[in-house]
Amino acid sequence: MPIGLLQATRAFGDPWLVIAGVGVGLCSSVIPYVCDQLAMARLPRASFALMLALLPAMAAVIGALVLAQVPGWEELLGVALVVAGVAVHRPAQ
Repeated sequence: MPIGLLQATRAFGDPWLVIAGVGVGLCSSVIPYVCDQLAMARLPRASFALMLALLPAMAAVIGALVLAQVPGWEELLGVALVVAGVAVHRPAQ
C-alpha cells in the first residue's frame, strides 16, 4: 500500500478534489510531455537542447517572482552558467 493512501481516502469522496487532482496531473506532466515531443520533432537538435538547458534558469526566475523563493549563490551560479552556455551557442546551419 503506498504511503499516504489511507489518509487520502477522504479526498476521493469529493468529486471536485478528484477532478482537481486529474487536472493537476494533466497540466504538470501530460501537456508538457506532448509539447516536448512536438518541439523535438520540429526543431534541430541543438535548438531543442538549448531550450531544455533554459528550463532551470526559467524555473529559478518564476520561483523568485511567483513563489518568493530567492535563489542562493549556488543557484545563481547555475543560472549564470546556463546564461553563459546560451551566449556561446551557435545555431545549426
